[in-house]
Amino acid sequence: MKIKSLKYTISESFKNIWRNGVMSVASTTSVAASLLILGLIFILIVNINSITSGAQEQYDSIQVYLVDSIGEAEVKSLGEQIKQLDSVKSVRYETKDEALKKMQDSWQDNAYLLEGLENNPLPNSFEVRFSNLNAVPQVAETIKKMDGVEDVKFYRDIIEKMTNLSAMIRNIGIVIIFALLLLSTFIINNTIKLAVNARRREINIMKYVGATNWFVRWPFFFEGTLLGLLGSVIALAIVMVLYQYVYGIMANQFYALIAAYIVSPVEIFKDLLLIFGVIGMGIGALGSLMSMRKYLNV
Repeated sequence: MKIKSLKYTISESFKNIWRNGVMSVASTTSVAASLLILGLIFILIVNINSITSGAQEQYDSIQVYLVDSIGEAEVKSLGEQIKQLDSVKSVRYETKDEALKKMQDSWQDNAYLLEGLENNPLPNSFEVRFSNLNAVPQVAETIKKMDGVEDVKFYRDIIEKMTNLSAMIRNIGIVIIFALLLLSTFIINNTIKLAVNARRREINIMKYVGATNWFVRWPFFFEGTLLGLLGSVIALAIVMVLYQYVYGIMANQFYALIAAYIVSPVEIFKDLLLIFGVIGMGIGALGSLMSMRKYLNV
């Protein structure tokens, strides 16, 4: 496309957006709403998968949390009892200080968030690994009944529940997103249609003097793409502000254990920037092409 034609295309596109202000706002809002919901569902799925992956790393083990009042001799005796159980491969004792240090190392740049803790909230524990995963549920129940054990964390149930939740959110999200994307395309289609009807006489004159089909189509195509892009920018800004706020809450000391598996806003932004840009402009371009094919007699 020549520079002169490009200037004409851009100029006419902005004029059309201004002339059909109400429909342009409706188009942009519908795209933004669709992508906003898409973004929220995407964030939910990504974080559920991240938490599930973190739990899966400990799938072949259970964490046995001990009561604070237990003494060293009792700790040693309890460890020996656990070692004698069927299918137990190894038992490793971890103090609460070691657990906190491990968490700080895993948080890397965010480790400073743990420095404000007045007391170490983590308990002393045993990490118990198994040679036979099928024996884990039964052994875990046996360990729970031992003196000095406060709780036993067994991750298989958590993984299954998160996997099912992720699938449910994904399926419901796909239906909602598909419906909203159709609505957005329909509204952009009608926005372009209004612009075409308003300029029908001008378009006919342009055809009579030799204008090509694409010379006529380009301004409307660019208009639809621009509306889609604007909607995606708005949606991205809203999603990131919300996620930054929620991430900040999750990163405080109350949710410290969960926050270790939450995906950082930077990573979310990188993914959504590409997804929103492609889908937003795609919706706009599709809506404009559909309206021109049906209503432009060129």
